[in-house]
Amino acid sequence: MSRPLAVLRPEPGATATVEWIVAAGYQPLRLPLFHVEQRPWPEVSVSDHDALVLTSANAVRHAGIKLGALAFLPVWAVGTATATAATAAGLTVAEVGTEGAQTLLDRAWAAGVRRALWLGGESLRLDAHPAVARILPVYASVATTPDAAAVRGLAGSVALVHSPRAAEELRRLIEAADVAPARLRLAAISAAAADAAGSGWDATAIADAPSDAALVAAATRLAD
Repeated sequence: MSRPLAVLRPEPGATATVEWIVAAGYQPLRLPLFHVEQRPWPEVSVSDHDALVLTSANAVRHAGIKLGALAFLPVWAVGTATATAATAAGLTVAEVGTEGAQTLLDRAWAAGVRRALWLGGESLRLDAHPAVARILPVYASVATTPDAAAVRGLAGSVALVHSPRAAEELRRLIEAADVAPARLRLAAISAAAADAAGSGWDATAIADAPSDAALVAAATRLAD
């Protein structure tokens, strides 16, 4: 019997992940570790920037009406979901990265981007990059407080982590609930997320690309 695939991300992304899992013929298990809240951000002069960097569809969803004023900036997006959300919001996507933010920014720099505006979450983590002039948080992923019984219910599953922060939170919760990492398998959306989760898992797989489809594919390889 296949292991269930534990979906830990907040809505609306959780439902999209569940749909991928069901379509692949596997059983989803929902335990959101965060919920997403909008954050206010200041007016921005388009002339101060030469590109818009987006690394999450949440930035598009929560940027609000001020995002429309940035429509003239070419978008550099990480992942197809982010690019799709940007296009639906009326933005023009210049490049879609499949290897994470650092690689995307390196490519933007090589293409001549010097004054990018990056809209992201409050927990955004990246060293300063010469292609980026300013980083503004437009949303926050706020940790939930699942009870210990729910966390213990993850034992025997494949846990999907969509970010380094989610990986760290999962590790913290299972340790608090006295669940050994060896009782779970871990599917990570990136090497950074896998590193943040630490060691000791029964097995670990890293998605081939930073997308829901790739992460679910990695998880299914661990489920059987």
